[in-house]
Amino acid sequence: MIPIRDSVPSRTTPLITYLLIAVNVGVFLYMHSLHAEQLHFFIVRLGFVPVRFSAMIRDGFQAATIEQTFPIFSSLFIHGSWFHLISNMWSLWLFGDNVEDSVGHFNYFLFYILAGVFASLIHYLFNMFSPIPVIGASGAIAAIMGAYVVMFPMARITTLVPLLWIPLFIKVPALFFMGIWFFSQVMSGISTLGQSELGGGIAWWAHIGGFIFGLFVINFIRKRHWRYRCSYDDDQYDCEYD
Repeated sequence: MIPIRDSVPSRTTPLITYLLIAVNVGVFLYMHSLHAEQLHFFIVRLGFVPVRFSAMIRDGFQAATIEQTFPIFSSLFIHGSWFHLISNMWSLWLFGDNVEDSVGHFNYFLFYILAGVFASLIHYLFNMFSPIPVIGASGAIAAIMGAYVVMFPMARITTLVPLLWIPLFIKVPALFFMGIWFFSQVMSGISTLGQSELGGGIAWWAHIGGFIFGLFVINFIRKRHWRYRCSYDDDQYDCEYD
């Protein structure tokens, strides 16, 4: 299922969401200007490498340098392909504006960064000795999806379901869409247990960790002075703030 749009209006301009998308796109375009060897060095140096993190823990955090710790943050802004970038930025655009609207710009930015770090650490727990750099905003965006479903469980997500060559568009509750998505991540994560390589090149446990982070943390930072309601009208499902 491919999400196309949601039924939740945004009351404010999602400045941080715009900024995050711009930075991710800018970094990706810069990467495409590099030669193959330079690109490899860039990803290895700024991607989050579990085995390198294990070595830092073994040697003691007291001796850790900025160069050693920075990748857990910088890896959130690196993407490996156009599909990787576009799919992540589309989800960020679709769900991020409502989360940012609900928690405020600063809290949203802090939430995004901490969620990405937490997601990387969950991936690390299952891949402590992996030499493969982990890159991408998927963990942080998974947290945004988790936060979204907590706040807007009955919002309608217009979803594209490819039926052979026929594009089928259906509206499903956010709770259903996110539930199916999370279940698929858990099943994929379980299938990689005991493997030394990433399953299909995807950090499933980072997605799982990020989503759980969003589910539990959002209630501590969301604004509580507004109400949100949805109603049916001639088969149309509309949502608005009071």
